[in-house]
Amino acid sequence: MASAAMLNAPCNIGAVKFEVKLKPSPNLFCARPSVKLNRRRVLTIRASKEGHDNGSSSGPLRKMGLTDEECEAAVVAGNVPEAPPVPPKPVAPAGTPLVSSLPINRRPRRNRRSSVARAAFQETNISPANLVYPLFIHEGEEDTPIGAMPGCYRLGWRHGLVEEVAKARDVGVNSIVLFPKVPDALKTSTGDEAYNDNGLVPRTIRLLKDKYPDLVIYTDVALDPYSSDGHDGIVREDGVIMNDETVHQLCKQAVAQARAGADVVSPSDMMDGRVGAIRAALDAEGFQHVSIMSYTAKYASSFYGPFREALDSNPRFGDKKTYQMNPANYREALVELQADESEGADILLVKPGLPYLDIIRLLRDKSPLPIAAYQVSGEYSMIKAGGVLKMIDEERVMMESLMCLRRAGADIILTYFALQAGRCMCGEKR
Repeated sequence: MASAAMLNAPCNIGAVKFEVKLKPSPNLFCARPSVKLNRRRVLTIRASKEGHDNGSSSGPLRKMGLTDEECEAAVVAGNVPEAPPVPPKPVAPAGTPLVSSLPINRRPRRNRRSSVARAAFQETNISPANLVYPLFIHEGEEDTPIGAMPGCYRLGWRHGLVEEVAKARDVGVNSIVLFPKVPDALKTSTGDEAYNDNGLVPRTIRLLKDKYPDLVIYTDVALDPYSSDGHDGIVREDGVIMNDETVHQLCKQAVAQARAGADVVSPSDMMDGRVGAIRAALDAEGFQHVSIMSYTAKYASSFYGPFREALDSNPRFGDKKTYQMNPANYREALVELQADESEGADILLVKPGLPYLDIIRLLRDKSPLPIAAYQVSGEYSMIKAGGVLKMIDEERVMMESLMCLRRAGADIILTYFALQAGRCMCGEKR
């Protein structure tokens, strides 16, 4: 036999360079004479650590042009292409004690090891569609900052409001709820301005529906913005909030809002029986399609302070504890839940939000209806203040608080962070 000769055929597979050596065939000599000759051509592939032929780590890769059978034959013959080695085990810091592994089968941390796994197993998600944007409106043309709520304004209903709604829609927030700042001269003890068809809220609804027909508009049904007493209902001379007489006014208010084009009317007054009465009034006027979001569990909370400054609607005397719920009560929420369900509510709301996660979960577990949570002005302002003082990461705390409300069971969240959170979810920084 003639002296051995070797045929080297360099080529690339994947990101590594290979040297191909052909074993004996009728016309070739073998570079490895210890292997028994046969007439089947087999390829030995040895991976090298060199880059591509052109010396670059980018660009198209050349294939060897081998058939599947040839590749398999090389592996069967023991000529397996090299792959990166098993990475070394990370070294613990000096002083780490040597211990035996704990005898446990269940290690929940395994499902948290990577961001991909955490995302795959995430149980709760949030999107701009889950948010409802509360907006304050007034008769003026200019937007007036609200001192206790940084970043919030009383918006001019014809200009600033329209611009703010456009911004929200740009990031997928297409639901709003309106709260009016009513001129003092229009406030009365019976709140008659609440059902004025040409009042601030009906005018605003008509304007927005003309410009954005698919915008979902929620309205507030209560007398406090229109009351000279600052209460949610009519006040008797002895200070008692009159229930049934107030409900009569609320029905007219809800019908006026529906007539203007409201999609969802939201009684926040906490009068007994108002959901059923409003449902009957809407149906009688042909507004069977208009939904009711009832403030089912609205607590007499201290978290409402900034909101009342925004609307100048603080009670002129006393408090609202005879109609709003006691913050200490849990089971009482079930009483309100059962009443609102039986009277025809379409959505059940809990207010405030984060301090009342247990109530959100209670309603979620006990009712098939959609649950709403209101992240109120005090919650918003605390996060804003903490961010300004650099005590917390405002954006992260904002998103965590919203996620917690969703996790507790809220389908939708009324939040003054709606625009900011929507931008965050869309990856914007403005």
